[in-house]
Amino acid sequence: MKTLNPQFIKNEKGEKALVVLPIEEFDAILEELEELEDIRLFDEAKKEDTGERLSLDEYLESRKNKNA
Repeated sequence: MKTLNPQFIKNEKGEKALVVLPIEEFDAILEELEELEDIRLFDEAKKEDTGERLSLDEYLESRKNKNA
């Protein structure tokens, strides 16, 4: 991950309350989060995989029957 250079905005008590990041750093964080979400969804789907498979024709037929 890219090195971050945050700037902090403090509240009236002098405590860090907000963070300001350059847009490039913010976008890099969003990309990392999206990738992590994809990995999480893949792992979840893998756990639920029963090994059962349908051919494309079988799938299309089942979709057609559901929409009829």
